[in-house]
Amino acid sequence: MMIEHIAIYVIDLEFAKDFFVKYFGGRSNDGYHNKKTDFRSYFITFDNGARLELMTKPQMVDTEKSSDRTGYAHVAFSVGSREKVDELTQTLRGAGYSVISGPRTTGDGYYESCVKVFEDNIIEITE
Repeated sequence: MMIEHIAIYVIDLEFAKDFFVKYFGGRSNDGYHNKKTDFRSYFITFDNGARLELMTKPQMVDTEKSSDRTGYAHVAFSVGSREKVDELTQTLRGAGYSVISGPRTTGDGYYESCVKVFEDNIIEITE
């Protein structure tokens, strides 16, 4: 068994798609639009076959995302090396995103950083 994909709702669908294509090398499909409900989505596929579905619909509400809430906490991307963790972290910091931890080695042995990106979602970058 494997996870087929992870899906997240976003307000700015085009921005979210471009973010994952630009910074994480994802490849986007042409998108889906249900004209009856105005639901829209993209599937972003990454090199190892993992997929992320980005979705939006009218009247989306972007409520505050506390780090102490239940539910999904972050999406983690392995970039292959400590140097690449450092490089991508700096690239995202330079683009104006907030680095909330790291790069560092965690107590469980991961070398990682966590970055707050669009709509206060957290991306973990690991080696």
